[in-house]
Amino acid sequence: MTPQDASPHAETLDLLTQQSDHRDVEQALLREGWTPCGAGDWAIALRSPDGTAAARISPFDPTAPYSAALYSQAAMTRQVPALFAHRRLTGGGDLQLLEWLEPVPEAEAIAFHQAIASRSPEAADLADVARRVHDQARRDLPWCGPLDHNPANIMRGADGRLVVIDLFYADGPNLYATAGSEPDLVVALIPESERRFMTEIPLAASGPWDPAKRAAMRAGLAAADARLAASR
Repeated sequence: MTPQDASPHAETLDLLTQQSDHRDVEQALLREGWTPCGAGDWAIALRSPDGTAAARISPFDPTAPYSAALYSQAAMTRQVPALFAHRRLTGGGDLQLLEWLEPVPEAEAIAFHQAIASRSPEAADLADVARRVHDQARRDLPWCGPLDHNPANIMRGADGRLVVIDLFYADGPNLYATAGSEPDLVVALIPESERRFMTEIPLAASGPWDPAKRAAMRAGLAAADARLAASR
């Protein structure tokens, strides 16, 4: 857990165990009155009963800890969402509890992305932190993608300020294509404990994902895991 776990939502996190995975988290929050409010390729979102927070729950997201680091390290800019809590989940999943955000018009979002990219005075501090954290992610992670300039990643807090969210992402098409064609390479580079549920991401934007292909990928990765274990 992070220092942000001393938030009003700490009691919700106390319902979880060290072995909780993404399914356990979703069910625990639903029982507490959180409600589904969206899904993307990598995660689903639930809204808190009081409407002030969102839970981002992913079965598998290697870059999520770097997003959490960005939100913490750039908090002084007030151009990232307030991070109430962050926890890595069993099997490589990820939970973030964030302030509730609203979408903004596309033109406004594009302008904010441009301000970050050009390191304009109003976004220079944010750009510096984002570059530093992203550089670390690219050193640490295989298949880490470039900065994500999707306008949907710019949102507005309840106080009216613009924030950037999900700026980092894994290169999913390349990663999953490799998992299908060269599972031994994926197994060699990403421990099983960090990709156990990689075939369970929602793919709500890019999907649907053919169940047979999903099952074949799981089987291929399991066989590669067995080969690696045997070689050791």
